[in-house]
Order: sequence, then structure tokens, then C-alpha cells
Amino acid sequence: MDAVLYSIPYLLDGLGITILVSLIVVALSLIIGVILGVGIIYGPLPLRLLIRLIGDGIRGIPILVLIFLVYYGMPALGLNLSSFWSAVTALTIFKSAHVIEYVRGAVLSIPRGQMEAGMSIGLVFRERLRFVIFPQAVRRFLPPWLNGVTDAVKGSALVSLLGVVDLMHAINQVIGRTYEPLPLYILGALLYFAINYSLSTLSKVLERRYSYIRE
Repeated sequence: MDAVLYSIPYLLDGLGITILVSLIVVALSLIIGVILGVGIIYGPLPLRLLIRLIGDGIRGIPILVLIFLVYYGMPALGLNLSSFWSAVTALTIFKSAHVIEYVRGAVLSIPRGQMEAGMSIGLVFRERLRFVIFPQAVRRFLPPWLNGVTDAVKGSALVSLLGVVDLMHAINQVIGRTYEPLPLYILGALLYFAINYSLSTLSKVLERRYSYIRE
């Protein structure tokens, strides 16, 4: 119990870094993934093929390998990123590749006639996406995306391998001082569980809520 009480301030600091990493990765991957997801559907053929090649390639690389590739590879390209931003960059690249597929699946689930109907009433392409396609596709997009958010939170633990003091790294630091690993790992697991269980519950609610397209 003493080890747990001693660890709380350190674990809360580490939890703050974990949440910060997760928020940045989720926000950036959402923006990048949506843009590229639209590009893979409606872009010219060379762009679609390029996005497909990059997305499939990234999803085929283990996230740990990608983190080290960014961390050690960026300096060779003249980009000296800190450990924090190297980890965030790698996780963002990895999650963006998945968001592309979420967007592609959600948009392609909308009947083609919806786009044609928007065109028939004079909406330009941007307006057809904004007022016709996206409001319907978002209902198919949200549940898998929220599941992906939980993966981002769990994946954020890998930033500790680059020396970033997140929740996992803070746990290991405290263990090195108290030599009581079991209660600290249990506490860390409970903190991760609390975050991911909340997200999973929200995902299930949205999945039930948007399990069909309302006419």
C-alpha cells in the first residue's frame, strides 16, 4: 500500500502525458485520415493508387518498428525530432492509415444515388460531401473510429521505449525505487482499463444508436 500511495503523484504525471499523446495522435490522425480517405475515393487514379500503397504499407508495419524507424530515420533526413514528437509522429502515421480505411468503408456504404441526387439539385462537389455524404457516413464511421481511439491509448504506452515519461514509464521508474512491481502494474492496468472501458462503452452506445441509416 505504501508503494501505491508513493507512486500516485508520479503516475498522475505519467497519465497526463499518456492522455496528451493520445489526444494529439487522435486529432491529427483524424484530420489526415479524413483528407486522404476522401482522396482514395474521389481523387484521380494516380493519387488513389499512391494513398492505397502508402496506407497498406503502413498498416503492414508493426507499430514498434515504425516508432524506431521515425526516431532513428528522421535525423538522417535532417529532421531532429525529440523523443516525444518522434513517438507522436509514428503513432499518427500508423493511426492515419487506419482512419483512411474507416472513411473509405463509411463513405462507400452510402448508395451512389445519394451523390447523384445532390448533383441533380445543383450542389457542387464540396457541398455534396458536406450536406449529403458526410452526415450519413459519419454514422458508419464513429463506432470503428472510437475503437481505434482505444487502440491509440493502448499504443501510447510504446512511447516509453523512447524515454518519454508516460504512464508506463512512470510505473517502471517507481518500481525501480520501491521494488514492488505487482501492485503498481495492477494500478497501471486499472488506469488504462478505466480510460479504455469508457471509450468502449461510448463506442457500443454509438454503434446501437447509428446501426442503421435513417431515412
